[in-house]
This record gives sequence, structure tokens and C-alpha cells, in this order.
Amino acid sequence: MNKKYFLKGIGLACVAFALFSCNQDKNEKFDKPESTGLNVYWGDLHNHCNLTYGHGDMRSAFEAAKGQLDFVSVTPHAMWPDIPGRNDPRLQWVIDYHVGAFERLRKGGWDEYVKMTNEYNKEGEFLTFLGYECHSMQHGDHVVMNYDLDAPLLEGSSVEDLKKQLKGKKAFITPHHMGYQEGFRGYNWDFFTEGDQTPFVEMYSRHGLAESDQGDYNYLHDMGPRRWEGSIQYGLDQGHKFGIIGSTDQHAGYPGSFGDGRVAVLAPSLTREAIWEALKNRHVYCSTGDKILIDFRLNNAIMGDVVKGKERKIYVNVDAQSSIDYVDIVKNGKTLKRISGPLTPIVPEGDVVRCKIRVEFGWNREESPVKWLGNLSITDGKINDAIPCFRGAAYTSPQEKDLKGGHDEFKTNVNKILSKTDKKVDLEMYSTKNPNTTTAAMQGVVLDLTMPKNAKIVAEFNGEKFEHTLEELLNGSKAHFMVGWLSESILFNRAMPESAFLVEEYVVDNTPEKDTDYYYVRVRQRDQQWAWSTPIWVEKQ
Repeated sequence: MNKKYFLKGIGLACVAFALFSCNQDKNEKFDKPESTGLNVYWGDLHNHCNLTYGHGDMRSAFEAAKGQLDFVSVTPHAMWPDIPGRNDPRLQWVIDYHVGAFERLRKGGWDEYVKMTNEYNKEGEFLTFLGYECHSMQHGDHVVMNYDLDAPLLEGSSVEDLKKQLKGKKAFITPHHMGYQEGFRGYNWDFFTEGDQTPFVEMYSRHGLAESDQGDYNYLHDMGPRRWEGSIQYGLDQGHKFGIIGSTDQHAGYPGSFGDGRVAVLAPSLTREAIWEALKNRHVYCSTGDKILIDFRLNNAIMGDVVKGKERKIYVNVDAQSSIDYVDIVKNGKTLKRISGPLTPIVPEGDVVRCKIRVEFGWNREESPVKWLGNLSITDGKINDAIPCFRGAAYTSPQEKDLKGGHDEFKTNVNKILSKTDKKVDLEMYSTKNPNTTTAAMQGVVLDLTMPKNAKIVAEFNGEKFEHTLEELLNGSKAHFMVGWLSESILFNRAMPESAFLVEEYVVDNTPEKDTDYYYVRVRQRDQQWAWSTPIWVEKQ
């Protein structure tokens, strides 16, 4: 089970932030906010396996989710009321595989899904939710997620019809891949209704990033390019209030697949009611993959809240998993403040250092998965935490090569942390070759360490052993082929000291611009992992 984090301000003294412009001459310093008493829990509310169309069996999907998430909704495709192409031979194959999947779900698939979702739900340990997806040309694609573990699969003539049927019930109806063309499964903000049914939207997934029509993670799927009118910033500029989440929309039975999108929830406990209430109240944020911790306050409000006031005391505390590129505080679509990280992390003074090291496994040029069995250990000091960064296959739609005779032959290899102590982490992982030079397929683990500089980090896998002192890794990354050139490899990434991954910032803004201003935080690591807070809205007093 994943470690939970208490949002109390991850604070360091201001002197530790010289690299991040923590300067009392520029920022009015105020008292650090008190603890919220909330933890951060991680989940994936939108992903697919071969239950409908996709790859990998459902049980493996739940097992993969348990390995690095706190809650999940494995998502069958359920309906497409306005499916196009009935008179277009070019699109017949699209109709066939969708309609066939919907029929399988109704002929026993849903009952199997409900049974297994209930089997894996463990209050206080790992939560599961029933959900299903409705495609729509007119309204954009949505996921229905239910509170009740015996909720039925509804039959809807449209997304708006589903909203009517679910009115007054405990269910969320969430749009995703927002930025596609309106009328072609992109989102139309005219249909957004603020309230309990759609308290949040899915901004990031394997499809790409819909923060705006610019920036990292462009839309590259054959469904078309990214556009402004479906983006999050467009919706915020229209005055809508909503939480921001990520989920994978992964089609290979691997919920939480690293880099494909995750949702973070701020809640007091890992109970069904607490997680649901946090989702309903927009106490959520979005991550591409790394479990970046964001503590964002404005006066006494947390992300998702609406407050009043002219004076806005903004507090931001970030605990990243690698070197921070920058942290932006955004106000009404403009950068209010940018805090830049170091181009090259500076080796800290002293003998004992807290740092984070990402160790990655993969590469090579073979199609077949490589099994990694072994451990990471240290010769002195303490492993504070080991955070998995496990990926599934890079699928966003069905793969013909895995479908033979109508049967899915793809097998999900579930990566696992087998055991963990303060000196050693035992791992079983499976990597494949990177499918191209821009798509990663490596597996990884981030070690949060406190240890002497002369102590060693050791990797023992598949009969090979490699080791480096912390001093070496603070000065640069080290890589090793397992059996020579073009074989699989292990990468010890550069060790990141606290000055590279921790930021604390105080900003006071006393200039209202609109009747309601919105503020949010965006965090970019130098390895292109991101996190975005949900906004806080401030009304004029």
C-alpha cells in the first residue's frame, strides 16, 4: 500500500531555498498555515482492459492497481448512442469492434465486473469503484463512476440522458480528452453543469494534455489535434468551477501506468465516504505519473474551495520526486509567480544527505519482455521510502497484433515491490523495448534516502551487481548494460538533494481583477513529469 502524506507544510528554513527565490525582500512573509489534517491518496478513475475493448485481463488490472495506487475504477466501455459511419464503409470496422464490446459487457461482462470490483474493495486498504464509459460525438466522452458497489449499468440515449437518470444519485459524470474537436468527441463547455454530478474533469491522460492548446503532451491520436475551446483554461475563463484530475485511459489493463495520468485526492482517511466527499468537494489534483506532493493554500482555503477577500495570502509547498524545473502560481490564466529550480543540482555540504534517486530498468531492442528479479539496497543509512513508477503497455486503442481469431492474446505482466525494509527493496519487474524514441517503456523506482555520501547504492538483478557511492551519483547519473551493447540496461539517475526537489513559497496578492479570480499551481520537473493543482476561487468581498 502506498505511503500517505500528511499535508502540514513540508517546510524547510528559507535559507534552503536560495535557488528558488525565497526572498523576504520580494515576498511578504506570513505565518505558515496550520496542518489541514489531510492525507494524499492516489488513484486512476479511467482505464481499460479486455473486459470490453482493450488488452489484458481484469484480474491483472486490479493487481497492477494495488501495486501503486490507493483506489481505482477499472472502466468498461458501455455505449456510443450517436456512433457515426453507418453509411460510411470506411468506418465499418469502428462500429463493429465498439458494438461487439458493448454486447459482451451486457452478456455477462457487467456481472463479472461487479463481482470482481467488490472482491478487491477493502475499506481502509484499497478502494474500488464501479464505472463505465459513454462515447458521444455531440457531448464528448464521459465516464460514469458510482458510489454504490451494486450500481446498475444504465442505458442512456445520450450523456445528457444519463445525467437526468442519475440526478440525485451518488454518481460522477466526468468528461475526458477534453481538447478534441467539438462534435467529434471533444468537450463542449456549453453542456457543463457545476455541481455534484461533474465536480471535476480529466485534463491529462494517454491522449495528451488539455490545459490549453499549447505546451507539453500534444494530442497525437488519430482522433485529431488539440484545440483551445475544449481546454481547461478555456473552461476556467468561462467562469466554470471544477476540479482537475488525471487518469490513464490506458488500454492494456494497467491502471496507474506511470506517465499516463493519475488523480491525487486530499482526504482524512482511505474510506469510501472520505474519498467520495473529497472528490465531490474538488479536493483533487492531477499528476502525469510522479507522486508530486502539492500543498497549496490561499488564506484558509485549500484547492477546490471558493472564498472571499481582497488580500490573498498564497502558500505553496511542493515535494517533488526529481529536480524541479519550475513551479508556477497561475492567476486568471497568467503567471503570477514563477519559482525556478536549478539547472544542475548543487551537491550539498555535510556528510549525511537526504536525496531521491530514480533507478530505471529497460531499453534493449527485443520485442519480448525482460524479467527483472532482484533488489536495490544501501550499505549505510536509511531508505525512507521506495515509490514505484511502473508502466503498462503503451496502448490507447486496440492493437490488431494482439487480437487473433477474436481473442485477446496479450498478457499483462504485473510489476511488484515484493518486500521493503529501511536497507533493501526486493523487486519483480518486466520491461519491453521503448516502442519509439519518444515513448518510454522502462520500469522504475524512486528511492527516498538519508545516507552518508560514502555509502553505496547497490543494484543486484539477474545475476549482475552494480554499485555506486552517493557521492558519485550526486555528481551525475550512471548506466550499465546487463550483457553488452544493445542489451537491457540499468540507469542510476543523478541523486537529487532536497534543494532540487523541495520548494516553499509565500506570495501576497492584493489586486482583484474580476468578480471571481482563480488561482492554481503547476509543477514541472526537469524529466517532464508534471502536477497541477485544482484552482482556488476568490470572490470580491
